[in-house]
Amino acid sequence: MTKHQQQPASFLERLIFNNRPAVILICLLISIFLFYQAAQVRPQTSFEKMIPLGHPYIQKMLEHRNDLANLGNTVRISVEATDGDIFSKEYMETLRQIHDEAFYIPGVDRSGLKSLWSPSVRWTEVTEEGFAGGEVIPQTYDGSADSLEDLRSNILKSGQIGRLVANNFKSSIVDIPLLESYPDPNDQSKLIKLDYQKFSHELEDKIREKYEAQNPNVKVHIIGFAKKVGDLIDGLIGVALFFAVAIGITFVLLLWFTHCIKSTLAVLITTLVAVIWQLGLLHTLGFGLDPYSMLVPFLVFAIGISHGVQKINGIAMASGEATDALSAARMAFRQLFIPGLVALLSDAVGFVTLLLIDIGVIRELAIGASMGVAVIILTNLILLPVVISYIGIGNRAVKKSREEAAKDHPVWRAISNCAHPMVAPISVVVAVVALAGGVWYGQNLKIGDLDQGAPELHPDSRYNLDNDFVIRNYSTSSDVLVVMIKTGPEGCSTYDSLAAMDELMWKMENTEGVQSAISMVTVSKQVIKGMNEGNLKWETLSRNQDVLNNSIARAEGLYNADCSVAPVLVFLEDHKAETLSRAVGAAEEFAALHTTDELQVVLAAGNAGIEAATNEVIAASETTMLIAVYAAVSIMCLLTFRSLAATLCVILPLVLTSVLGNALMAFMGIGVKVATLPVIALGVGIGVDYGIYIYSRLETYLRQGMPLQEAYYETLKSTGKAVLFTGVCLAIGVATWIFSAIKFQADMGLMLTFMFLWNMIGAIWLLPALARFLINTEKMRAKA
Repeated sequence: MTKHQQQPASFLERLIFNNRPAVILICLLISIFLFYQAAQVRPQTSFEKMIPLGHPYIQKMLEHRNDLANLGNTVRISVEATDGDIFSKEYMETLRQIHDEAFYIPGVDRSGLKSLWSPSVRWTEVTEEGFAGGEVIPQTYDGSADSLEDLRSNILKSGQIGRLVANNFKSSIVDIPLLESYPDPNDQSKLIKLDYQKFSHELEDKIREKYEAQNPNVKVHIIGFAKKVGDLIDGLIGVALFFAVAIGITFVLLLWFTHCIKSTLAVLITTLVAVIWQLGLLHTLGFGLDPYSMLVPFLVFAIGISHGVQKINGIAMASGEATDALSAARMAFRQLFIPGLVALLSDAVGFVTLLLIDIGVIRELAIGASMGVAVIILTNLILLPVVISYIGIGNRAVKKSREEAAKDHPVWRAISNCAHPMVAPISVVVAVVALAGGVWYGQNLKIGDLDQGAPELHPDSRYNLDNDFVIRNYSTSSDVLVVMIKTGPEGCSTYDSLAAMDELMWKMENTEGVQSAISMVTVSKQVIKGMNEGNLKWETLSRNQDVLNNSIARAEGLYNADCSVAPVLVFLEDHKAETLSRAVGAAEEFAALHTTDELQVVLAAGNAGIEAATNEVIAASETTMLIAVYAAVSIMCLLTFRSLAATLCVILPLVLTSVLGNALMAFMGIGVKVATLPVIALGVGIGVDYGIYIYSRLETYLRQGMPLQEAYYETLKSTGKAVLFTGVCLAIGVATWIFSAIKFQADMGLMLTFMFLWNMIGAIWLLPALARFLINTEKMRAKA
């Protein structure tokens, strides 16, 4: 009779297995409710979920949102004339129709919509009689050759070249500001949240496809946060396909491992039940799936399969000693429930640490992953053994398990040498060298984006090609850092305020990575020059307040209603981490020197300001999060094993994996950002399962008096083979992501594949070597 047969049944075991029909009925009722909820889950996201709302930059941006017209969430449509330039009747008519079409798309802030057809886009010139001006496209425009020539002249005098009109006159832009929520057309008292996927499809259907088909001489380019997110959400369909592929691969490998169709289907079905429960709980609590939390169902599936394999392996081994399926299931439950529970609680606690990061999508990912782990406790630790107690393990699988237990395994015998007194020191030295190399190379790891455009998408994606077109043809890029000059009412037009803005613009324009900067000073200088016969020496700020007041009257949109806030728009070459750091550093330095009681230099708005804030939050949270993850997992291990040495044996291989993971990210040119930061914590959370299962079984054999190497050999024959199978199986499953059309999911697939494999290798190779130095086997036997 084995040790586990001798152990009395716990209260929980009796409660579960003495009431098996009730357990299945309760799970069935829960499944019906949560399956219905899961069917209603829809992709969703929002602008505010993607940004760190607690960061001072974001708080200031939201505080002055109404003062910063069109500087928040915008989409830019560049309409290109593929043959000739924009000065043709057909092109201008197409541009007008696109402007009008965009005006009526739900979610557009119509008051801020701007293109050459907007009445607010005007030209100004100095004549002998003073200033003259008007709409760039006047009411008299009729598409004739003369009116097109007038249009060319007006554009040249409008100051919009490089902004709304390309430098080569072959394209122009429709600038579309968006509303996060907008009134319901059927009930103006209700607000509808902007649906990014639907909005993106409207841009494609109503603008790109429609007008490219209507006018073959026109090509449409669309960029902006909403378009990028819409493309990411569309990519979720591909992710669902990868999920199906992962299920198929897992089924084949499970069948090969178990030699039993019944147990294979039991593991797969209970794990899929866990995934659906998790999705149902998400919807029940008011959450949806966004491009970043799409990772969670894969993680739940991976963790569920990991624990399911351990359960089936344990039941198959127990079947060789038990008289029936119920006894085998109870024996395996008695042996594996506590290690499985500890591993899952360690996962959950590790995932919860992601709540420390003040970014909505990461916090939702943490909540979703934690809920997924919670349901696995019910489905894979409780429901699966109960199901197996009814259906049993196939005779072929039981026979195979008995043969495996009886015969010697040369492969496992060879791997058990990792615990040999001669091999263990070599393994530890290799691990230390790898750790040192990983730490050294990991210094190259950067925070934030490392590429132009949208790094979440592949460089050859349509969005990034569109973004590249805009960067190449316009002087004002899509990456804008907005620095706000804040004064008292009517204070932004004083000489001191304008002089400070002028100095800030000079400083920013002389900062590497900055294309240009504009503010109300830009307009003021042009007007003052114009009032003095266009003489260049007068292109400066006047100390006469009346002159200044008159000069800024035409700076529409560059100051708020009471002239207490005036933005300085800094256009950057890109939003790479280094570019943002330099630009923000220069602005911060200027703010520290020039902020007074009367004048405050406030950072920051614009998409570059938002990304700079996000980078700062991630940089500040990365170390804290890792410390919290390891602290939480270590505490769980200490509580379980009541041994610091055992805890170190489990944790140190995970540390090595984390360090090598950072080095891999640096080597692959993957920055630490919203998409990749959670993978680091999730890798630790999932990897700890391997170590806990192996050490708990190793400890059992050591307490029975076996030498370390022999105890480890027996561990490999039982739990070790399940760990090896799980690591390889899950790595193959997530490796399919590498072929995703969404680059950040391909990056996550690569990182998770590496972490699954290296956590498994660390548990099998390094854990026994550490045990050779840290575990006092004599003391353990004495306690037993």
